[in-house]
Amino acid sequence: MTWPDQLVRRARLFSEQCEEGFEKRNSVAEGGRSVEQHWVSWQRPPTGWVGLNTDGSVVLAQGRSAAGGVIRDSEGRFLVAYSTNLGGGSITNAELAGIAQGLQLAWERGYRKVAVQTDSSTAISLIHSAETAHPHYTLVAYIRRLMEREWEVSLSHVFRESNFVADHLASVGHSLAIGTHMVDFPGAELRYWLYFDTLGVQTPRFIAI
Repeated sequence: MTWPDQLVRRARLFSEQCEEGFEKRNSVAEGGRSVEQHWVSWQRPPTGWVGLNTDGSVVLAQGRSAAGGVIRDSEGRFLVAYSTNLGGGSITNAELAGIAQGLQLAWERGYRKVAVQTDSSTAISLIHSAETAHPHYTLVAYIRRLMEREWEVSLSHVFRESNFVADHLASVGHSLAIGTHMVDFPGAELRYWLYFDTLGVQTPRFIAI
């Protein structure tokens, strides 16, 4: 994809998200509720930390699931990424798998201050509160063990509009062979998404209050 094509794609995506946001705002307003407009973008980790953005993806019609994530420093510099074809499973399983794989990768690469960002509030809730009877407990327990190692890990929810790079990597996973595929040198399309995050490009988000 050429650079002009990438700019056009980003512009179309931005337009679609604006339209979706305004439709949501009008729908909520008609119901008598107030809405606030927020401009969201990728959030850099604190100085001395790395940021791990993760995401999961499911193609329901084909029963396929995938996950992906990216690690960057506090200046937005790319460090490493991954895309995983999980084969099958639920979206919750995919979201949790993306977090687990990202944490394991961060540990193996020697990063000891990791700020995890995911757009799955469900995954965060399960990591904090899931009990042994939960169907995803095995994966949750693995994530908890990773987080209990000798390092600092924060876990926060972000809007999907600020998680585009991880979303892209998860989507790529569907086209790969089963398993995890590492990305040490980003290709053209991934560099494009990284570039817009580094610029701090913002997208509107309307939130009901």
